[in-house]
Amino acid sequence: MKARIIPIGNSRGLRLPKTVLEQAGLVDDVELEVRGNTVVIVAARTTRAGWAEAAQALHAAGSDRLLDPETPTRFDEEEWDW
Repeated sequence: MKARIIPIGNSRGLRLPKTVLEQAGLVDDVELEVRGNTVVIVAARTTRAGWAEAAQALHAAGSDRLLDPETPTRFDEEEWDW
């Protein structure tokens, strides 16, 4: 599919047809990457995307333990007054 680069203020832009946007799953924010003489447009990842799945995988593998052993302090040994 051919498209024309058009002037938009001091920049230039490219209009993407609605069907292309829908097929690619592009909504609002995108990420641009230049690979040689090719511009790649991908949907922007959401903040912390995949973190829940990664945490579940760590737990399933038994790798979600503390790195250092617990070190008790006097606050753990004394009764607190509230």
